[in-house]
Amino acid sequence: MLSSIEAEIRGSSAEQRLAARCTRAGPLMAALKARLTEMVDQLFSQSKLTEAINYALNHWDGLRLFLRDGRIEVDSNTVERSMRPIAMGRRNSLFSGSEGGAESWAILASIVNTAKLHELDPQAYLADVLERIASGRTKSHQLHEMLAWNWKAARQRTAQAAA
Repeated sequence: MLSSIEAEIRGSSAEQRLAARCTRAGPLMAALKARLTEMVDQLFSQSKLTEAINYALNHWDGLRLFLRDGRIEVDSNTVERSMRPIAMGRRNSLFSGSEGGAESWAILASIVNTAKLHELDPQAYLADVLERIASGRTKSHQLHEMLAWNWKAARQRTAQAAA
């Protein structure tokens, strides 16, 4: 039921998603909590099902977070799909001929795909980062600035300042 609600509101603004969730998914989540609480009292306390229900109830605030923020996804499917190319690249690097080559390939694939996830041109990003490191313009204590998300934010600030 939650998945059908999410399918209907996917692509809407965060405000619209939050409103729909509060009116439609909120009551479902309240009913689910009531049912789980009722069930846990009727089950053998050492059963796996009781353990699973207690786990869900102990994390209830986190499970309901999507009802307080329309930007949050109900599940991690979107993130998992976006990370699949990175994981596949890492796995494929296992067959690259040597352990050192595989490790280098896995690192490079992770950097390239992280750049893509942040909507960066991987070649431009890598060229700039490597040039900054090789030239000494970026010191070892500044390497965090070269992470794709920080690099992109710095580029955007520079572009905004120039405009």
